[in-house]
Amino acid sequence: MDKKKAPPVVADINVTPMVDVMLVLLIIFMVITPMLTKGAQVDKVKAINAIAMQAADKEDAIMVAITRNGQVFLSPGSKQLEPAELPDKVRDLLTNRLDKTVFIKADKRAKYEVVEDAVDNLRAAGVSDLGLLTEEIPRGEARGAAAKVN
Repeated sequence: MDKKKAPPVVADINVTPMVDVMLVLLIIFMVITPMLTKGAQVDKVKAINAIAMQAADKEDAIMVAITRNGQVFLSPGSKQLEPAELPDKVRDLLTNRLDKTVFIKADKRAKYEVVEDAVDNLRAAGVSDLGLLTEEIPRGEARGAAAKVN
């Protein structure tokens, strides 16, 4: 009776399970990433001399987003509301806070009237510090934009 010989050892790495795991992770990140944006998506105004506002990136920062079609969103929570509701909601959020800064993130194509109403309503809520969030123009493009302004 002959003994059966074991098949030769395969020295290649089986990458199929690794590819499967990577594809699952890729899909998870693709689904989760859009949810990580804070507030409504707006196309911010570009400014040459923008000032960085690190306080706007905090989790508990109060932010009012105004979209192109005039919708107003209040964060934290990203709730859509009418501009007339803004003072009461912001006043509630500002209670027991040391930093009473509210940030406005408006779309560059939003009507000025809606942005002005939001600022007036925030002032009515007792907000003394407003931060207007803009996007900085890169240095190379800033020279061309300055030439267009002059």
